[in-house]
Amino acid sequence: EWPLRPGDSEPSEEVGDLEQRTRDLTIDEEKADLESMKPEQFASLEKIKMTLRKDQEQGLAYGSVQATDRIMKELREIYKSDSYKSGVYSVQINNDNLYKWDVFLKKVDSDSPLMEDIKKLAPNPEHIHLGIDFGDCFPFEPPFVRIIGPHIGGGYVMRGGAICMELLTRQGWSSAYSIESLILQISATLVKGKARISFNHKGTPYTFERAMCSFNALVESHQAKGWVTPPKEEG
Repeated sequence: EWPLRPGDSEPSEEVGDLEQRTRDLTIDEEKADLESMKPEQFASLEKIKMTLRKDQEQGLAYGSVQATDRIMKELREIYKSDSYKSGVYSVQINNDNLYKWDVFLKKVDSDSPLMEDIKKLAPNPEHIHLGIDFGDCFPFEPPFVRIIGPHIGGGYVMRGGAICMELLTRQGWSSAYSIESLILQISATLVKGKARISFNHKGTPYTFERAMCSFNALVESHQAKGWVTPPKEEG
């Protein structure tokens, strides 16, 4: 070992202990993940971690550390949740981009007309396709959520597929909210708003740009007039 120079001190055992505890915690988390997830879900998480690590090494990392850590935590919790496991919804990461999710809402209130509409989508996939885009400031700012398809009438769904919910705005969002609770709240809002699938819709399809434009106009309107009706949880 190299001798200590004047002014140097012995390495702190606390630092080594902390590093070891961090490694142990990571190993424990991975063991817990493996025990509570399906093999393909665990593999998906590992693939995302490898992609992020590779991007960081090449200087191509996107997003922020706080957002990446929280999104990974949200995805991990979703894979373990009863709603996910029972097929209420499913999640796919868009092109291995952790910040872009495709969510497929497969089950809403069983007594609702919307659930009957979802069943009628067969033989096409029986779901409502949501897009969730996370920003660098997540979880302190809400993700942008929109309907991708099919076309929805009512249910507080705006032009372009934006959704009228105060929960989705900076004013109504809280960093304490989980993404699963957000997904389930959107499901409930669609039902409360009497959403129906527009099977014969022949207009302009939903796009990210149209949804964002519609959402921004919605936020400006509510900032001027306030979110009075309908209640916060309904849009």
